[in-house]
Amino acid sequence: MKKIKLAITGCMGRMGQQIIKSARSDKSFKIVALTENRIINKKVCGIKPSLNTEETFKKANLIIDFTVPKCTFEILKIAAKMKKKVVIGTTGFSKKEENLIKKYAKKIPILRAGNMSLGINLLMYLTEIASKSLGNNFLSKVFEIHHKHKKDHPSGTALMLGKGIAVGKSKNFYNLMGKKYLNKKSFPYGKKINFNSLRKGEVVGEHEVTFSSGKEIITLNHEAFDRALYSEGAFIAAKWLMKKKPGLYSMRDVLNFK
Repeated sequence: MKKIKLAITGCMGRMGQQIIKSARSDKSFKIVALTENRIINKKVCGIKPSLNTEETFKKANLIIDFTVPKCTFEILKIAAKMKKKVVIGTTGFSKKEENLIKKYAKKIPILRAGNMSLGINLLMYLTEIASKSLGNNFLSKVFEIHHKHKKDHPSGTALMLGKGIAVGKSKNFYNLMGKKYLNKKSFPYGKKINFNSLRKGEVVGEHEVTFSSGKEIITLNHEAFDRALYSEGAFIAAKWLMKKKPGLYSMRDVLNFK
């Protein structure tokens, strides 16, 4: 089997390091480029990290990006010009930025997911079903916990779950988005979807969706123990994306959830 020539962005970050570690044990991939937003004067896996340039990505078939939105758009601009496939695990995009990703996807295959975990994507699917089944008599809210180093809140996964609630109700997510709390011990339900984010220790990720009628509460939750599940999910996505035409895809497409 011909190996996928892989470029990994943000190679010195937590997910960048995890993707490198996983790639070294997956025979389907060969790392050909590593990038960072600063000059790194040492080699990683025998490769000297460089900035995001056309020259850097020239040998790659596919780019995996877990960075920040500003960096992601640097990469997409180059990838679109060079016709490179991109898997995006970056979170924290605005609505305007999400629309811009859709424009790039008209030129190249892009798979974007706020979370690459099989379990989380199943949780989102179940969230949609629960939201649709329970209807407007139930209020909902989303809670998440991540490590103290995570900068954005709510997490991309929490927002995915909020969108799952909105899809179930056949409503626009941005019109349903409520208040965003940080490090609160408790937070209220509302007519809109409220979010609470807790940042502590080295927690890989915990997410919880609750629905309440005032008489009963239904809880859906997921807890991650190993960051490798995200990189392994990204590799499943990468292999799947290699056969696709330009378009914007998600893990839901990969996993064939209807």
